[in-house]
Amino acid sequence: MAGSISVWNSTSHGSEHEFSSRIDHELQRLLLEENVEVAPQTSDEDFLRRAYLDLIGRVPSSSEINLFGLDPDLDKRAKVIDTLIASEEFAKFWGRYFKQLVTSRATEQRIRLVEPAFETWFIEQISEGRSWDEITRDLITATGSVMDSGATGLIFSHTGEPQEVAAEISRIFLGIQLSCANCHDHPTDSWTRDEFHGLAAFLPRVTVRREEPGDPRSFAVRSLEQSNRRARPTENFDQIFRALDRNRDGFLIKSEARGQLASRFDQILAGSDTNKDGKLSLKEFENVRNMANMPQPGRGELEYFMPDLNNPASQGTLTQPVFFIPEVRGPEIHPGSSDLTRRHALADYVTSPTNPWFARAFVNRVWAEMLGKGFYMPVDDMGPERFALYEPVLDMLAQGFADHGYDIKWVYRTIANTQAYQRRLVAIPTDEYQPPFASAVPTRLSADQIFQSLQEVLDVNSMSRFPGRNRGNAIQQRYGIDPERNQFVELFGVDPSTPSEDIIGNIPQALFVMNSPIIEQNIRGTGNSMLARLLREYPDDEDALSELYLRVLSREPTAREMSINTRFLSEIKNRNEAFEDIYWSLLNSTEFITRR
Repeated sequence: MAGSISVWNSTSHGSEHEFSSRIDHELQRLLLEENVEVAPQTSDEDFLRRAYLDLIGRVPSSSEINLFGLDPDLDKRAKVIDTLIASEEFAKFWGRYFKQLVTSRATEQRIRLVEPAFETWFIEQISEGRSWDEITRDLITATGSVMDSGATGLIFSHTGEPQEVAAEISRIFLGIQLSCANCHDHPTDSWTRDEFHGLAAFLPRVTVRREEPGDPRSFAVRSLEQSNRRARPTENFDQIFRALDRNRDGFLIKSEARGQLASRFDQILAGSDTNKDGKLSLKEFENVRNMANMPQPGRGELEYFMPDLNNPASQGTLTQPVFFIPEVRGPEIHPGSSDLTRRHALADYVTSPTNPWFARAFVNRVWAEMLGKGFYMPVDDMGPERFALYEPVLDMLAQGFADHGYDIKWVYRTIANTQAYQRRLVAIPTDEYQPPFASAVPTRLSADQIFQSLQEVLDVNSMSRFPGRNRGNAIQQRYGIDPERNQFVELFGVDPSTPSEDIIGNIPQALFVMNSPIIEQNIRGTGNSMLARLLREYPDDEDALSELYLRVLSREPTAREMSINTRFLSEIKNRNEAFEDIYWSLLNSTEFITRR
């Protein structure tokens, strides 16, 4: 009922639960200003399915549902939230999520080879309770082998390219899209091209190179100062030109070229002979230097040069690192500072307590994942020129995150304990506006959630279409890749920053669930399948139907569903076949792949 806040979890304890109540009070106040009536608390079974999917990425088992339903403790919702967040499954599910967040827009095609190491690293960070600012710093300042140091995943995802890495650091950790400012002042935000390249100037001395020629995974992220490569000497092109110009006519022709210049003279002439006279003047020869100075992925440069868009072949403008949000306080960078000095300084700016976007970006993202919509949408396009829904609530949550040392689990526990998270799904007419967070919204499950839920519902450990040894799978496993999950994510996966309303299914996904051999062979009512065991355990059809619905949809069938199904059973007469059809229908239902 609007105008009051019911007391849920009245015996809750701990700072997160108190903070959850404060958030609800503030959100309720703002909703009342809009004369919005909020939905009541959702049922226990819907809450449990929601919490399991959001916190550990799978539906609860039927026994977990029954135990929760029989628990008389008024504080049982808070207890199950604590249990799930403390579990190994929480670290694995969210470790995979953040790995995908960082690698989903990778420009380095070989990222697949090192994703297992990166995923393991992320899972370890969450399992060990590392704070978000510590994780962020490690990702920005990482060095070492990409196989030994998972923290190198962010840099390697973009082959150490300063502009790509800078844009992703801003997007992932601050929720601010800067990439447009790479080529021009941002068309809709205040960010300028100079500010974008000032950010990229923190990163020019990073190198990403293969260290063992025969090993495709032997890449390493190093600082230019650490690598064996020496900086290119400042060549005196005038002297070189005069030495090559043996007839002293002020031009170079092919017969005068020597060494590498001779072998590439025709190619160089084609690109630099502007007046097409078949020879190079000193000015045209200067272009060879400029072409040689063009940045190459992973090579690293001593200094950063903002490209000259009017003359792409030129070296560009020497640019020093400057953080693009002027009110954020951080260390001063002197010209000539080393790579790690620059990157640690960048990490200081990004994670600084004076940088409000760091905490805001994280809590906005997690809130959106758990409630289906964030304060800012899309979650990675925030910024001073954007409008936030219920901004005081976002600020309160972000401040709480910062005050609790950027503790990741604190955020999940706080959000999961709010009334806003535990509200009931309400059908809203399509022509009516309903402010966000007044009721739950249905969202499509992620690839990882569908994969894990299918394993739980089918009661299988393997989702392989071709059980046993398989050359392709064996190669992937040799590199630490789970081929079954990998194939599934390729089919069902989307960029984690995609708004939930933009995530829709496609025909290949529908065909997989409808026709996949792995699903077909595991929904049979014979042998030792889950369904066969269920039918033996529950000889009464209504009991069996209740158990099947509980297992697949985490709820009992409605009276109408029970009536339809019992009529279908009587018509088919073959019990096994009829239950196989019902099982298949439930797995192919929209409800199964939807979080409600």
